[in-house]
Amino acid sequence: MGAAGAANIIFAGEIAKSADPEATRAAKIEEYKEKFANPYVAASRGMVDDVIDPRDTRIKLIQALDMLDKKEESRPNKKHGNIPL
Repeated sequence: MGAAGAANIIFAGEIAKSADPEATRAAKIEEYKEKFANPYVAASRGMVDDVIDPRDTRIKLIQALDMLDKKEESRPNKKHGNIPL
């Protein structure tokens, strides 16, 4: 759901009661975008590790995959074997 749909649902009462519903709807959509529909809010709350420029996406992906290239997965030893049937 985009900002327009969310704002229409969340602020439906305020939009319906206003004298100019279209102007109120536009203002509420912009308010919703500022509060919730940007990556900086999520980053400030710790939900996102980093906000990067889209031009740097390829570089960041390559760095992440290079870091995992030599990783070895270690599993704990088995405590029990198969039960004879």
